[in-house]
Amino acid sequence: MRYLRPLMQTGPVQPHGAIRCGWCWFTHVEVLSRRDAAQIIPASELTERERAQFAGPWDAPQIMGILNTTPDSFSDGGAHNSPVAATVHGQSLIKAGAHILDIGGESTRPGAQPVAPEEEIARTAPVIRALRAAGVTTPISIDTRKAAVAEAALAAGATLVNDVSGFTYDADLAPLCAAKGAPVCVMHAQGDPQTMQDAPHYDNVLLDVYDFLADRIDSLIASGIPRRNIIADPGIGFGKTLDHNLALLNRISLFHSLGVPILLGASRKRFIGTLGNAPDAAQRSPGSVAVALAAIAQGVQIIRAHDVADHAQAIALWRAAVAHPSA
Repeated sequence: MRYLRPLMQTGPVQPHGAIRCGWCWFTHVEVLSRRDAAQIIPASELTERERAQFAGPWDAPQIMGILNTTPDSFSDGGAHNSPVAATVHGQSLIKAGAHILDIGGESTRPGAQPVAPEEEIARTAPVIRALRAAGVTTPISIDTRKAAVAEAALAAGATLVNDVSGFTYDADLAPLCAAKGAPVCVMHAQGDPQTMQDAPHYDNVLLDVYDFLADRIDSLIASGIPRRNIIADPGIGFGKTLDHNLALLNRISLFHSLGVPILLGASRKRFIGTLGNAPDAAQRSPGSVAVALAAIAQGVQIIRAHDVADHAQAIALWRAAVAHPSA
């Protein structure tokens, strides 16, 4: 099997014959394989089917604002774990530039313990309901592995289900999303939060993660969820070392060939603190923004972020600087 990574470019001038992919375009692809050395080929050598899978209607990056209603999340645990505080914070994230809110009631930091569905529902559904009652129309994602939690969230007004287990934890979750017509985000993780950072290992982290996501996307489609309703997340920091994370970020445009939008969730992660000399997670906004901009330059469509205002400002300036035509 050959894996195709478009070599994304941006700018005001697009060469004749380039393939458009959101706000980026490419004229060449890197062909990756588990057996042979990587090679670069012109995009003109791709089949029609291969060319078509990169097309997409996205014209600007989207920011998914993180709203944790947990007492123990790694960065902001306890800050918004009451419905009133969470509702106020959710509204502030939208004002700062969030296009989507991602609400979670179970911490997935390394070593975190599972939360009973009833408790997770009690943490999330009232917040979603309060946001809708306050007039919020922004799409709301429920960050959960459990069908019961997703069902309660969707009933309260959520519009998307974001599962860090890649829909492998609860067999009832994918059929529920199919029945409700809810878009989904499928993420890669090696192991569960309690053990995922003990000793992560891959034969080839880039291709192993790709194969997992491709398989899960096929499974979701078979369960009745159309491809147009699927987003893929390579799962930075979920069962991955610093080197694994960097390998994924370096070639993240590979995941465009899955034929679905890519979500990046690197905000405030440990590797940013390590490389950026920021042991306090709350001080990792500059590094988080830098990683986000590097991913956006490879065409990543959705950025999941804690510091929404910082990301929104940086993305606006990046787009102006990159796309503005020459005088």
